[in-house]
Amino acid sequence: MRRLGVALLGAGRMGQLHAELLGALPEVRVVAVADPLRESAERGAFLARAEETYLEPLEALDHPGVEAVVIVTPTPTHAALIREAARRRQAVFCEKPVALDLASTEAALKEVEAYGVPFQIGFQRRYDPGYAQAKALLEGGEIGRVDQFRAVSRDPAPPSLEYLKASGGIAVDMAIHDLDLARFLVGEVVEVQAWGAARVDPRIGALGDWDTVSLLLRFESGALGVVENSRRAVYGYDIRTEVFGEKGKLVVEALPKTPLYRYGPGEEVRLDHYRYFTDRFREAYRLELQAFARGVLEGRPLSPGPRDARESLRLALAATRSLREGRPVRVEEVA
Repeated sequence: MRRLGVALLGAGRMGQLHAELLGALPEVRVVAVADPLRESAERGAFLARAEETYLEPLEALDHPGVEAVVIVTPTPTHAALIREAARRRQAVFCEKPVALDLASTEAALKEVEAYGVPFQIGFQRRYDPGYAQAKALLEGGEIGRVDQFRAVSRDPAPPSLEYLKASGGIAVDMAIHDLDLARFLVGEVVEVQAWGAARVDPRIGALGDWDTVSLLLRFESGALGVVENSRRAVYGYDIRTEVFGEKGKLVVEALPKTPLYRYGPGEEVRLDHYRYFTDRFREAYRLELQAFARGVLEGRPLSPGPRDARESLRLALAATRSLREGRPVRVEEVA
């Protein structure tokens, strides 16, 4: 089997996970890992079984064995690295989002399209077996016409304030995953109404951000949706999605982590729970990277692609505008 030569750019917390998963894929040969922190770069290279370690990402891109890049660097660096990889005719996998604004996103994706390089954006939930099966059932008419969509995502604790300052806000950083699922499972959203508050940490509010939000969605089909996000769930990572239709409903939920319920005296029942999103979606991350590698090697279209990168960001920016302006926002207003 021919193996795809990959450069991993970024070996922080998420980069370490990607390094480990890439290093175990039979379709991939990690030829380079780059991170400005030498310790992180060396750890990532060890996990990925990489041939070379770099402190500068552009040096990694210039390695002669690189055919594709996996970008897991901080968001503000994504667009420039995508453009550099595209100019080298290297296939691109990039964690979401491409950028924090549409103009920078469009500029990067135009180069991807101009050079004709394969591109995949990192919305890993689409590859989770539960969500993937739900999509197949919906396409097969399992519940008929879809009338309502509901998604809940709550993290165990907020990230650092330094991270939040550069994150683009809760809608772009966090809710975008649920908004992408809304598009993936139900279809395009035409209008969003959002409410937000700083219920967890007033310092987040002082940044002009929110840690608790509720979004109302109106789909092109006429269906309605709700997205709920919180930066704090003291019991661990909390996520579920429901799609309701005329013939029934589909619910995607992973609880408990281990299929075991422990019953004690009286009414006590104990079970374990996913603590972090990297734990809950580890298999989805592996499957999306494998799909990327196989798609590039076999010349097949990649998904989610440039349009998904654009439209999910557009929807997240519409939600952000609604949070700031306190009114419903048509997604077409965001250009």
